Amino acid sequence: MSTSADRSPTEEALQQEIVSLRARLAALEDELVEVQANANDAVADWQERAYWLDRWHLDLNELMRRRSAERVRAVLRAIRSPIRLLRTAVRSIRS
Repeated sequence: MSTSADRSPTEEALQQEIVSLRARLAALEDELVEVQANANDAVADWQERAYWLDRWHLDLNELMRRRSAERVRAVLRAIRSPIRLLRTAVRSIRS
């Protein structure tokens, strides 16, 4: 059985590197688990949206091809612009 006193400086450095690499690996594994959980949540959200679109028999591509859809988008853009200006003004007042 070898002790730390029996090890050469090179062995000591290698052991330290192994310990630091194991710690880094553990941190990366934790990060991977977190990324996978976030990805799973995003997929679940989109699956739920797709479920309801299918259930209501809505085809968004077909809906957006209609002439009235362009008008609705134009109205929404026109409404969105003053709202953004108002939000920017409120934020500048608060800060």
